[in-house]
Amino acid sequence: MDGGSLRSVTLEDKYRLAKGRVFISGTQALVRLPIMQRQRDRAAGLNTAGFISGYRGSPIGGYDNALWAAKSHLAENDIIFQPGVNEDLAATAIWGTQQLDFVPGRKVDGVFSIWYGKGPGVDRSGDPLKHINFNGTHPNGGVLVVFGDDHPGKSSSIGHQSDPALAANSIPVLFPATIQEFIDYGLHGIALSRHASVVVGFKCVNETVTATSTVEIDPDRVSINLPQDTVGPEGGIHIRPEYDPLGQDVRMVRHKLPRVLAYARANRLDRVAFGHSRPTRLGIVTSGKAYLDCVAALHQLGIDEAKAKAMGIGLYKVGMVWPLEPQGLKEFSEQCEELLFVEEKRPLVEDQAKSILYAEERRPQISGKFDLSGAPLLPADQQLEAAMVADAIARRLESSGLDDADIQSAYNSVRNRVNRNLPSLDNGIARSPYFCSGCPHNTSTRVPEGSMALGGIGCHGMAVLMGDRDTTSISQMGGEGVTWAGLAPFTDTKHIYQNLGDGTYAHSGSLAIRAAVQSGANLTYKILYNDAVAMTGGQPVEGNMSVGQIARQVMSEGVASVAIVSDQPEQFQGNRDVPSSVMVYHRSELDSVQKDFREIEGTTVIIYEQTCAAEKRRRRKRNEFPDPPKRAFINSLVCEGCGDCSAKANCVSIHPLETEFGRKRTIDQSSCNKDYSCVEGFCPSFVTIHGGGVRRAGMTEVPAELIDAIPEPQLPDVDRDWSVLIAGVGGTGVVTIGAVLGMAAHLENKGSAVFDMTGVSQKNGAVYSHLKIISDPNTMSSADVGLGEADLLLGCDLVASVAPVAVRTIDPNRTRVVVNETLTPTPQFQNSPNMNLDGGLLLKGLVDHSGESQVSAVAATRIALALTGDTIGANTFMIGYALQLGSLPLSVAAIERAIELNGIAVSFNIHAFRLGRFAAANPNGLASLLPNGSEPVNADIADQIEQRVSFLADYQNRAYSDQYQELVKLAQAADQKLSWDRGDFSRAVVRYAFKVMAYKDEYEVARLFSAAEFHQKMEDTFEGDYRVRFHLAPPLFAKKDPKTGLPRKSEFGSWMGHVFKVLSRLKGLRGTRFDFFGWTQERRTERDLRDQYFADIKRMCGSLSKDNYELAVELAEVPEQIRGFGHVKLDAIRDATLGREAILGRLTKSEQQERAA
Repeated sequence: MDGGSLRSVTLEDKYRLAKGRVFISGTQALVRLPIMQRQRDRAAGLNTAGFISGYRGSPIGGYDNALWAAKSHLAENDIIFQPGVNEDLAATAIWGTQQLDFVPGRKVDGVFSIWYGKGPGVDRSGDPLKHINFNGTHPNGGVLVVFGDDHPGKSSSIGHQSDPALAANSIPVLFPATIQEFIDYGLHGIALSRHASVVVGFKCVNETVTATSTVEIDPDRVSINLPQDTVGPEGGIHIRPEYDPLGQDVRMVRHKLPRVLAYARANRLDRVAFGHSRPTRLGIVTSGKAYLDCVAALHQLGIDEAKAKAMGIGLYKVGMVWPLEPQGLKEFSEQCEELLFVEEKRPLVEDQAKSILYAEERRPQISGKFDLSGAPLLPADQQLEAAMVADAIARRLESSGLDDADIQSAYNSVRNRVNRNLPSLDNGIARSPYFCSGCPHNTSTRVPEGSMALGGIGCHGMAVLMGDRDTTSISQMGGEGVTWAGLAPFTDTKHIYQNLGDGTYAHSGSLAIRAAVQSGANLTYKILYNDAVAMTGGQPVEGNMSVGQIARQVMSEGVASVAIVSDQPEQFQGNRDVPSSVMVYHRSELDSVQKDFREIEGTTVIIYEQTCAAEKRRRRKRNEFPDPPKRAFINSLVCEGCGDCSAKANCVSIHPLETEFGRKRTIDQSSCNKDYSCVEGFCPSFVTIHGGGVRRAGMTEVPAELIDAIPEPQLPDVDRDWSVLIAGVGGTGVVTIGAVLGMAAHLENKGSAVFDMTGVSQKNGAVYSHLKIISDPNTMSSADVGLGEADLLLGCDLVASVAPVAVRTIDPNRTRVVVNETLTPTPQFQNSPNMNLDGGLLLKGLVDHSGESQVSAVAATRIALALTGDTIGANTFMIGYALQLGSLPLSVAAIERAIELNGIAVSFNIHAFRLGRFAAANPNGLASLLPNGSEPVNADIADQIEQRVSFLADYQNRAYSDQYQELVKLAQAADQKLSWDRGDFSRAVVRYAFKVMAYKDEYEVARLFSAAEFHQKMEDTFEGDYRVRFHLAPPLFAKKDPKTGLPRKSEFGSWMGHVFKVLSRLKGLRGTRFDFFGWTQERRTERDLRDQYFADIKRMCGSLSKDNYELAVELAEVPEQIRGFGHVKLDAIRDATLGREAILGRLTKSEQQERAA
């Protein structure tokens, strides 16, 4: 398809297009809804206004951001958005909008209102919502309660199903299945609220509210039919100013709820959606997201509309799940033998139906959560998916004798997918949610040794998932610390820390502190002030209290002591906003401050201030936050790979660097957020670069004739939904890929459905976008890609692509796998420096499972960095690569236009997209554009030896390197005597004899910093006018921490480079009596270790046999554990010594047994 035949689209269509098809997300539909309501009121002659308030939370965590982004559209339609401090106060404000006639001076005819919140928000707002509902709404107002239910608990402290809670408060609940129904049901909801004077619930789940699809916008699409035969009480049913609790109850039961049912009946909110309108055999009753599962399930079983009618099967779609409208259900089921209820989670509709149908003279049998025999059929405690529903339908058809050969064949296919044993391809490597690069919580959530903390709601809650944080349990939002008030009297534990985000503090956490003080509990609140509600999108904290204001407030509550800890303490020292009695500390002192506070009786508060790293990054792009001209850099030659930088910083921008001399560390400059905690690692390899900037490779110019020569891709023939699962890393733009491809389908007048499964995984975890491309845009389809349903697995991240959630969608006979073979380290590397990062093994598993012909792998990250200048280009590269391979049923023109409409780094992303196409069409041509990279790690043993001999000669002298060479020859001779192919022992000696000989003392560190290789690496990484500063703790001069007794690093200027040049020339003093560094414990230990290793290896060479070979290899590899500098290295040596002694003990025992034999 050429560009001229594409639909004309602008991003403003979703809010401005008066009539036609728009590509819109569920969240955006909730923004368009009040705009349409205002326009419909205006057309009806009503001068209304709108009011929206609530509190964010997944799956509707992005609603407030979308409302802010559309503020001009809202203002044009007299709609006020006022985010609540918390959910229940927001609901109370909503209540106020319906009291328009209570006071004089009314400016509008009515105010329609929308409250929003996630499941826990519904729970805490039950009181005000019930009050609004029983008091009633304004006749020209209306209240829609938009609630987000996280059924599986993917981004919540608990799995949620809120409709039963709303039903308990007599609040009707609408459950839309599609984004089209977000608009349609939303308009019905407000009309129903006005008509019946009730609050109307509007249920959102992840698969709908975060989804994006094509919908029809038409002001006349929804026709409201108001029942005319209703009789109201004296004074009417709408809100009144008088206090009348009993009267409200009477009006609810006798008048308002009957009106609700009458409205649902008159407007056909519940309807027959498929098959027979009066089924005789099997009637399927469903609602919301489960409706799409049912449609897909029937399709999987080969049951189309005609076949369903012929078999006496019908599908009844319930739009209002409480109260269930009885007349429509009775008519649907009056001739039916069995009703099958398909609901996700608890059986709300099924239970109502049983009551409705119980007294009917002819009533069907009912199955749902259980079959007719009482055996479990559909789960009430987990999410449904199409294959699961297909299995249940097929079992009911089989039981009633309705299954024919075609259905049985289709059922066998479904059953095979449901019951198949999926292989584990991840090899224990998981991409779990984790703190962002430079996140304040990397430091703030640590507790002193011997202490523990309680978790809370927000990003810092991920500390509960980490094994090194000594953090356990959580409470509901606003209850933080109060669990300890109840537990403390019954345990010998004297004190605990409680993490509390600044957003939660403003929301309701301040009351928890008051309760803790009142209880007399010994605990320390750590108020983590990061200046944003980071987990849901970086929204501002309501109220925007300063650190000083919080300090004053908690002091007024009676806490025993308050301290402020910050990465920039100078901003609070002498600040009039901060109470004079509050001490201020640098974050490096957090451990000692916490130790002091745990000894204080009563409730104490530490306010840890450091701006959210992700928010810093966003603000810096907008020039709204200081961007210090300073970056951390690692001299990989000096680095020992000990991981102490990770221990200090816990930062995902610290990556492994595989070198000839083992695994080292490097800083990913593109993701680094300039936290600098890594520099505190006890290692001299760190320098900071001041001034200049990161050298960007820039976009490599690809000759136009090469791009023009790319043939048009051969698109797949699509006569059904085309299912794509996109797997990637949270925060890298994976969600954008789904949006771009969905928009491309929309531009081609196709239908599309996209939904993003992110949740807490948006923080460095595995993120998945589900995409369906639909030939007929009028056909409804669930975006969910279920068991074996993927036509394409687009793996932007290798680890995410081999996770069970991705593997389960693969059908080797159907699924094309296009994967980025570059393995990006997982966050767990920060705590497991020796973890296996073998991407080849993961890729092999994917090939073995999917079939070699079905898998196409490309080093997208490496190519993107080399040819676009940024790894972020890898995702768009992958789109082009998959398209050119014929795995996407979309045109080049549509995708490029969709990238343009997205409006973010357009030229960059189109360049990356075209590179992807070029790579698939002309891999040799692409290879010619790539720069010559660094030499691969050398696997040839002779070259390894030669390289190490040369290195040791430079390290000390030729005589020193000769000692190494002689030991290696001795080990090789011992291996050769055994007359077999193995050489593990001598290879280990090649590596580790070098390691113990090339210990990094002051002379060697100076030499490696003076080396041309280091300066060249800096030149390759940075550009402009910059200065280098060193971070060192010289053993003879370093100051010691008064609390820990450990040496502290100090910062030295560029002049240290000249010192290093002089010191490097003094290497001849090493080991002599003039070596004044050599008298330190660390240097003596290193020399002893070297000599001991030589003695051990020589002794083993003399006794090496096939029987003791494995132990000999273990002994030769003992130095692998020895890394680092100073106390870090000495600790490692102690551990290695214990390991060596254990190996020697086993060797002795083996020799004794051999002699005895």
